[in-house]
Amino acid sequence: MRALKTVFWVLVVVALFAFTYANADPIAVHIWPGLIWETKAPALVIGALLIGFVPTSLMLRATRWRMSRRISTLEATLAAQTYALTHPAEKTGPFVDTIPNTARTDETP
Repeated sequence: MRALKTVFWVLVVVALFAFTYANADPIAVHIWPGLIWETKAPALVIGALLIGFVPTSLMLRATRWRMSRRISTLEATLAAQTYALTHPAEKTGPFVDTIPNTARTDETP
């Protein structure tokens, strides 16, 4: 799978270089009346791709990090519960009632 990912990114880089080489002419971008930005087409296209890619990538990484933390917490809780069910607590002595009996009876002598 890692090899396919590497091949994909190599193809993307080669396509960007081919696009850059074929479109090296400067273009004028009219932003507002009186404001013209002269740049090359590849810089504009790569900038637009980065504006869309970077925030999405950061959001994906943050979500994956949060979900991995949640999964590890749930796995630890499950392991603790499984251990508690399979290893019952050992009794160390006779049962001692630690709660005093405060129940009143209405028996009068």
